[in-house]
Amino acid sequence: MAGTPTPPPAIAPARAWRVVLEKIETDLLDGTLRPGDRLAPERELAATLGVGRSSVREALRVLEVMGLIRTGTGSGPTSGAIIIATPEGGMSALLRLQVAAQGFPFDDVVATRLVLESAVVDAVATDPALTTTRARDILDAMDAADLTAPEFLALDAQLHLALAEASGNVVIAAMMAGLRTAIESYVQAGAAGIAEWDAAADRLRREHHAILDAVDAGDALRARTLVHDHIVGYYASAGLARAAADSVPGPAATDPTS
Repeated sequence: MAGTPTPPPAIAPARAWRVVLEKIETDLLDGTLRPGDRLAPERELAATLGVGRSSVREALRVLEVMGLIRTGTGSGPTSGAIIIATPEGGMSALLRLQVAAQGFPFDDVVATRLVLESAVVDAVATDPALTTTRARDILDAMDAADLTAPEFLALDAQLHLALAEASGNVVIAAMMAGLRTAIESYVQAGAAGIAEWDAAADRLRREHHAILDAVDAGDALRARTLVHDHIVGYYASAGLARAAADSVPGPAATDPTS
C-alpha cells in the first residue's frame, strides 16, 4: 500500500544485540542521550532497529553489567532503563572476569598497577590543592595491632584506592578500582605465603606512612620510588608476579630530572 513505511531489514540474531549497543553508543557520542536520560521502551527500540525484543533485552543486560544503565520495573519515575554511567562498576567486572579467565595475564595486571600508582602519587604530590585526608584516616585504622590479615589487606586496598581518588583523575580511579577488585583474591592468598605476617604487616605500615609523608611533602620522585618498591616488595614476599614486578624500571631510572 502506498505510503506504508518500509520496515528495516532483518538482522541476524547473532549480532542483533550489538546493533542496539552501537545505536546507544552513537546517541551518547552525539549528545542525543546523556546521563539521567531514559532509553526508549523495548518495543520501540526493537521496531526502530529491526531487532527482536529479546535482542534488546540482551543488550540492556550487557549495558547494566558495564555500569552504563540502571533498570527498574513498573511505571514510576525509576522504571525503565536509565543512563547512569558508573564506569568503575563495569570496569571492575570486566577486569575481574578477564583475570579469572586469564585473558589478562596476572603479571601484566600487576605491571599496569605499578604504572597507575606511580602516576597517582606523582599527581597528588605535585598539586597542593589535592589532599590525602581520607588516605590518612584509613592508615590510622591500619595501625590497629589486632587486625587480622584479611582485615588489614581490605584496608590496604581502600588506602590505595583513596590515593587514586585523591588524584582527581576519574579514569585512573576507575581503573584502580577495577584492578584492585580483579587481584583481591591473589593479594589475600599471598598473605598465606608470608611466613611472618606480623612482621610483614609492620613493614607495610611503615611503607604506607613513608609514601604518604613523601606525597604530603611534595616529593614526587621519592613517592614514586617508595610506591614502586612497596608494591614490588609485597608481591615478591608473597611469591606473586616476581617477573612482572621486576621487569618494570623504578621511577629513578625513568625520571627525566634524575
